[in-house]
Order: sequence, then structure tokens, then C-alpha cells
Amino acid sequence: MALTAALRVDRRLPLLQVAKSALATVLAWLAAAWLMPGPPPVFAAIAALLVVQPSLNQSATKALERTVGVIAGVAIASALGLAFGTATWVALTAIVVSLVVAWALRMTTGVSNQMVISALLVLALGVTTPGYAGARIVETIIGAAVGLAISVLLAPPVLVTPARQRVDALGLETAATLDRLAGAFVEPRTRPELEELLLTARLLRPMRDAAETALSASNDSLALNPRAPRYRPQIDELSKRLERFGGIVTQVVGMTRAVHDFGTDELIDEPSAPEIAEQLRRAAHDLRLLTGPAADQGQGPVDDEPALTRPLELHAPSSMNWMLIGSIVVDLRRVHEAITAPL
Repeated sequence: MALTAALRVDRRLPLLQVAKSALATVLAWLAAAWLMPGPPPVFAAIAALLVVQPSLNQSATKALERTVGVIAGVAIASALGLAFGTATWVALTAIVVSLVVAWALRMTTGVSNQMVISALLVLALGVTTPGYAGARIVETIIGAAVGLAISVLLAPPVLVTPARQRVDALGLETAATLDRLAGAFVEPRTRPELEELLLTARLLRPMRDAAETALSASNDSLALNPRAPRYRPQIDELSKRLERFGGIVTQVVGMTRAVHDFGTDELIDEPSAPEIAEQLRRAAHDLRLLTGPAADQGQGPVDDEPALTRPLELHAPSSMNWMLIGSIVVDLRRVHEAITAPL
């Protein structure tokens, strides 16, 4: 099972990505063979295959890595081959020299690996053939150019929807956590129930991380994408909303932890407990107004007004719960400010 998990992914690549890779590889082979008759254009096909990536930014990076790696590897192999021949020890020396040069120049892993592969292919296939090294460099450039062109012409979709779903899910779950926390101020909770309340609240953090990852992927999909101007405002709005939600998550987890650690059976008897519960529910209500279609349009529903309009009436807490009540009020004020602050 572990081996299977290491070889398989949770989701298949989009069919468009597979079609782009196949099309780029075939076109690169045909173009290189037409422009440069001779040996099979292996370098062009490999370059095109590696250049086609899920985003244009990644494709451009791979094209640059591939080209630089091939040029460096071919240069190293040509120099060693012309000086010492094609013996086995020359090939092994080319591997070591390529790795050392890449390390000394602080090249990326992609460039380093490409240098080694190119050096080995040149030594194995034709270092003694006049013009072979230069032809392979040109061939690689052709393949990289074809792969980049296919990536631009068949531009991948901008990943706005996954980011929006993650951000909205974080906002809705944070609101649900506020509602559950409000219940602890009006009805007694057992110790297992408080443990579950805290565990559920802590799950907001991985949800926040997942939203940040999805938003980062959406930003990456915008780079060099000709459709970027159309989607940039939506991505910027999601970034601001996620920043707002991230701060609220910190406060909500802190409030839940305080109730878990310091809450007593007499908490529901506190004079301010009903008011705090109401404010928590109002905060959850207004947080929901920031998610979904209304938030995407930059405005709240016209038929639903914000609930955080009445100040909290705080009564003197008992000696048993004064620290808890104080910390909850401070965090609740911060949540209120985060929700009502303009984007």
C-alpha cells in the first residue's frame, strides 16, 4: 500500500495538460526534424515534454532551466570528449564535473540534472561528430520554444474557483466555530465536549493553510497568463479576505482554548455570559456575510444587515471567571474589529 501511494496521486492531471504535453512533444520532434535533418531529435522532444507545465510561469522557468542545463552539459561533455575521447572514465568524469559546476554556480536541481543528462547523451551519441554539440543546443531551444508556445496558446485556466472555495469554507467553518463557542456560555459543557470543541477549533488552522496554498496556486496561474487582467481583481479580493479570516482564526482558537482551560461549571451563571454568547453569534452571522457570492461581488446582501451593531454590556465577573471573561472580551473586540474593518 505504501508503494502504491508513492506512485499514485490523489487526482489525475487535467486532460488538457496531457493533451498539451503530447501535442508539444510531437510538434517539437517534427519541427526539429524538418529544420535540422539528421539524428532523431531526441533533445527537442524531451525539452518540449519538460517545458509544458500546469502554469505558464512554471513553463517559462522549465524552458530556461532546460536550455541553460543543455548548453552547460553539452559544453562540458564536448570539452572532455574532444580532449580525452569517449572512454567510460570520461563519462564518469563528466557527471562529476557537471554536478560540481552546478553546485559552484548555485544552479537549481532542474539545471543540475539537465547538465548531467545532456553530458551523458552527448558522450554516448556523438561527441566525435562535427557540429553535434551545437546542433543539440539548437534542437533543445527549438523544443523549449515549441513547448512554451503550446503553453501560451493553450493557456491553462486561472485557478480562481478552488481558491474561492477554500477561502469561503474557512470563513463558514470559523463562523460555525463561533456559534459552537457561544453555546458554551449558555449551556453547561462536559470535559469531553470541551475537548471536542477545542479540537474542532484547531482544525481551522490546517484549513487556513489549505486556503493559502490554493491562493498561492491561483496567483501562480496568473503569471504570464493572457487572461490575468480579467481575474486579477478576484484574486486580490480573495487575498484580502483570507488575510482578514486568518486573524479571526487566531482569535477564535484563542477564545476556545481559554474556555477549555479555564471554563468552570459556573460559567453559564456569569451575568455577562448571555451577552457574550449573543455577541459570538452576531460575529458568526456577520462573518457569513463576508463569504459566498455576496463577498465575491464586494458587497453584502441588500436584505440582510450586519448584526454587530449593539455594544456589549459587560457586568462584573465572579472571582472564579474574571480572567476568562476578560480574555474573551479582548479577543471578541479584535474579532469585531476584523469583521467590520473595510477591505
